[in-house]
Amino acid sequence: MPNSSQDSRKNLDLTARFRKSFPSVGDHFELAVDFAVPPGITILFGPSGAGKTTLLECLAGLLRPDTGRIAVGERVLFDSERSLNVAVPQRSIAYVFQSLALFPHLTVEGNAQYGLSHLPSEEKRGRARAVLESFRVAHLLHRKPDEISGGERQRVALARSLVTDPCLLLLDEPLAALDAATKSTIIADLRAWNEAHRIPILYVTHGREEVFALGERVIALDRGHILAQGTPQEILSSPHHEMLAQAAGFENLFDAVVAALHEEQGTMTCRISGRVPLEVPLSRVAVNAPVRLAIHAGDILLATELPRGLSARNVIPGKLFSLERRGATVVAIVDCGARFEVHLTPGAHRALNLQIGCALWLVIKTYSCHLVWS
Repeated sequence: MPNSSQDSRKNLDLTARFRKSFPSVGDHFELAVDFAVPPGITILFGPSGAGKTTLLECLAGLLRPDTGRIAVGERVLFDSERSLNVAVPQRSIAYVFQSLALFPHLTVEGNAQYGLSHLPSEEKRGRARAVLESFRVAHLLHRKPDEISGGERQRVALARSLVTDPCLLLLDEPLAALDAATKSTIIADLRAWNEAHRIPILYVTHGREEVFALGERVIALDRGHILAQGTPQEILSSPHHEMLAQAAGFENLFDAVVAALHEEQGTMTCRISGRVPLEVPLSRVAVNAPVRLAIHAGDILLATELPRGLSARNVIPGKLFSLERRGATVVAIVDCGARFEVHLTPGAHRALNLQIGCALWLVIKTYSCHLVWS
């Protein structure tokens, strides 16, 4: 059972505001962040080199920030103004790497007990078995890491990190090598564990699907800076930055110019390639201003006849340029003066009887068109 000290770690926010520079890396990389996260799973999202692992290492104490402050609740772990830097073993932070680093010569039980050497033997066994039970690997107590599956090793690594009742859990893509089904069951067990323990969990991933499946909140990083914070829906379904649009899988990204503003309608007309008109949500830009537009391939409808009586504001004529089957998706490229990628189901493809060169109309809702900034 957790003691009062462990209970005091529950339901505490992580707050961090710091800078860490690397003058010798490329063109002087600097991580500069300011955020607060409550208990629950927060996704750190962004491309390679964005600073996600560096951020985790600063929180864990493996790297010392140049300036700033890090705290969990009222407990300050780092404060440059007070010359305070709590040592790694005293931070009470669990960190699970992609490599896992289980001890090959120890059993599952031995690995789980590793961080409890200060406790009596009976208490060590009880706590280790309880957390192994939470992650459904208690039946593997006497096996070595090379005698269990990859998913089971991931569960043991999580159990070993959490057996000490940390105040913060850092996960640096520890489930990246697993299939989706195994990953989802492990995350479900992690969520169940955290319902009882209520600590902040920071989870690094590059995958859009994982962001929506795992995260309650998202912090999006690029080049060492936070681009956006919010729910997965806010950050990836309506991105305001081109990197996020690319990472979120927006297949269509276009340069355009603002042709007209329609303030009474809350829209504006942009032209792609100087020819293709597209009505998009109104933004604070001037006529003739250059803009970037992002559109999901799955948000575009195709018609083989000119549609009428639609609420969608954009009906654009074109010709089918190419068709390609990618797994369960048919990818159509339609040339309208600019080339749009459109995703169809195989059933829709068959029903439309598409042929290369045939006339088509794209149907795009205004709010499926997103202005993004580089």
